[in-house]
Amino acid sequence: MARGDVPQDSYHLVGISFFILGLGTLLPWNFFITAIPYFQGRLAGANSTTGTLGANHTGPADAFNFNNWVTLLSQLPLLLFTLLNSFLYQCIPETVRILGSLLVILLLFTLTAALVKVDMSPGPFFSITMASVWFINFLQGSLFGQLGTMPSTYSTLFLSGQGLAGIFAALAMLMSMASGVDAQTSALGYFITPCVGVLVSIVCYLSLPNLEFARYYLAKKPLQAQGQEMETKAELLQSDEKNGIPNSPQKAALTLDLDSEKEPELEPEEPQKPGKPSVFVVFRKIWLTAMCLVLVFTVTLSVFPAITAMVTSSTSPGKWSQFFNPICCFLLFNVMDWLGRSLTSYFLWPNKDSRLLPLLVCLRILFVPLFMLCHVPERSRLPILFPQDAYFITFMLLFAVSNGYLMSLTMCLAPRQVLPHEKEVAGTLMTFFLALGLSCGAALSFLFKALL
Repeated sequence: MARGDVPQDSYHLVGISFFILGLGTLLPWNFFITAIPYFQGRLAGANSTTGTLGANHTGPADAFNFNNWVTLLSQLPLLLFTLLNSFLYQCIPETVRILGSLLVILLLFTLTAALVKVDMSPGPFFSITMASVWFINFLQGSLFGQLGTMPSTYSTLFLSGQGLAGIFAALAMLMSMASGVDAQTSALGYFITPCVGVLVSIVCYLSLPNLEFARYYLAKKPLQAQGQEMETKAELLQSDEKNGIPNSPQKAALTLDLDSEKEPELEPEEPQKPGKPSVFVVFRKIWLTAMCLVLVFTVTLSVFPAITAMVTSSTSPGKWSQFFNPICCFLLFNVMDWLGRSLTSYFLWPNKDSRLLPLLVCLRILFVPLFMLCHVPERSRLPILFPQDAYFITFMLLFAVSNGYLMSLTMCLAPRQVLPHEKEVAGTLMTFFLALGLSCGAALSFLFKALL
């Protein structure tokens, strides 16, 4: 290869590697959240390893508030990592951060799989599970800067893998339930799957330095990575991740697109300034969009999965009632959320100057009482106004599509409200407010569950 020539991605091996890395990084979290019925079954009785994957356990025995804690402890690490990112970047080499994180995630999920065969009282089992959730989601943040020097196509592939992780976890749950084997074997097979996924991700990461195309771009890292990491991170954090929400592969590059056709026009009275722009000045420009992003995720995490996972089918016991929650809660949410994010590939409405965006975001608050009034049998205060399955399915369709679309829309509009040299700061701010919204929603889920 001549000096200056850009190598080719032979057989698309680098692209495939980043796709698998995206899939592998969010598989553990998605497998945790999709298996809520299993964990609740283990916590419902001492020394029980026969908790089923599909049955709901939301009665009085759910003294641990597992849905709420697993949501909260998955979002706080993301917020904490956002605040500590600069320190981590400067003090810990990227290889150590990424490879070390993947190895620890693999170890923790192997422990989760092994506990399927171990008799353990609910208290210690709950503590070990919550610690695993915390560290898995904190360590996932270490992977956000991997694509800092790669072409945007590879960000898209990475996000495609992350976007399919939730769907993959829901399908794995359904296949485990339909396998016909006993509950313990089914759960063991289910939890081994993400271990294999993370192991393959480690192999893919270790293979990157041996691929000429990857070496060419990763060699730029010492001079460029930190600034580009923050821009890429704003794209990657569209996945909520961590909290089981899939990504839009089509719109990944659009989030912080630096194409000249899409830059906001420079006004004569506000020329581009050299140096780092003021965080306060940038926040004044995007504060409304940032608050919309906070509210989108606050509403979503306040009921999903803490409330939605408690909803059961109103039909008589049978196959449909067994598969109702995995299909209508987790699989449906992941598919429709991914579809909602994909819509921004074709249009961006309302635009950045419209006041319709805050109105649409505020209307989503209605989903909170709608889900709370669905068919949750164990309740002591609120009535059941929407007992039929069709109500819950309709609410979930609209809830998931609106979450994906409005989240993606706000992340796309924020960079268009600032000057070109302010985009990095805007992306960092939106990343922080995304994590803030997730944490606020997870905290509110305790209140809403108590009101049932």
